[in-house]
Amino acid sequence: MMIQESTETIKEIIEDDIWGTIKKFLDLGYHFGEGDKSIHITIGLLLLLTVAFLLTSTVLQAIRRFFTRKMEADDKLKFISIFKFIKYLVYVIVILFTMSAAGINITILITASAALFVGLGLALQEIFQDIIGGIFIIVDKSLRVGDIIEIDNKVGKVFEIKLRTTRAITRDDKVIIIPNHKFISDIVYNYTQNHKTTRELVRIGVAYGSDVELVTKILLDIVKTQRTILKSPKPFVIFEDFGDSALIFTINFYITDSFTDPRVKSEVRYKIDAEFRKHKISIPFPQRDVHLFQQGPFQHSNVPNSENNEKT
Repeated sequence: MMIQESTETIKEIIEDDIWGTIKKFLDLGYHFGEGDKSIHITIGLLLLLTVAFLLTSTVLQAIRRFFTRKMEADDKLKFISIFKFIKYLVYVIVILFTMSAAGINITILITASAALFVGLGLALQEIFQDIIGGIFIIVDKSLRVGDIIEIDNKVGKVFEIKLRTTRAITRDDKVIIIPNHKFISDIVYNYTQNHKTTRELVRIGVAYGSDVELVTKILLDIVKTQRTILKSPKPFVIFEDFGDSALIFTINFYITDSFTDPRVKSEVRYKIDAEFRKHKISIPFPQRDVHLFQQGPFQHSNVPNSENNEKT
């Protein structure tokens, strides 16, 4: 009997004194509202949220390591970018479920903040579009680091792809920051999507009466001597058109670095000018012939001077 009484006494002490004190401490905080519409932000709730965050973070890290353990460095960085966005969504869901489990009616919070959510949604609409665009880019691999792209008449080499923006360096060493939604809504040329080899051309006009076979031979010989121009596929010449003032030719060739193609084209033009001068092939400038037609003999008449007439 004494053992039973002592056990009950210890139980009462634990329940009433120790646990009661702990419960009172955990219930400390701010209380808003009454009844079903009441919201209680207590120390216990904050501790519960902290534990939930730690557990969620541990699980997410384990999942990330599991999926990225065999990925290449580039793919791993892309996966981590997507995973960050997913992690934030998971954290929001964990907060709502934790608060609901703690007895808070989360529908009240959602209803109260509905206007705020609508305002944020409208304000952050483009940011969400950028994030979705970044996810599409990373998942379908439509764009990679090192790709050469043309957007808004600017050519750049991609050096960084993030969840919201993509960064590229232009030919004049300027960095352009491209919102990722541009790759969904706009037309973007990717010069290196399939392979690094691209076909370039230089257009040239020669005077009427020039030896077209000689022009073709000179153009082919010039590009064959350029180290930056590939021997295979072979360069070729197209007699493009009979222009208003010139015969139009294009010399087409292949290179492996289209990012530096203005320099290659410049070197080709220098050599074309030198070789044409050597072979006396002229490059005409636009000109027009003006023909005057007269229906009858020219009549000349003296116009009386009005000032002289006034004096007389």
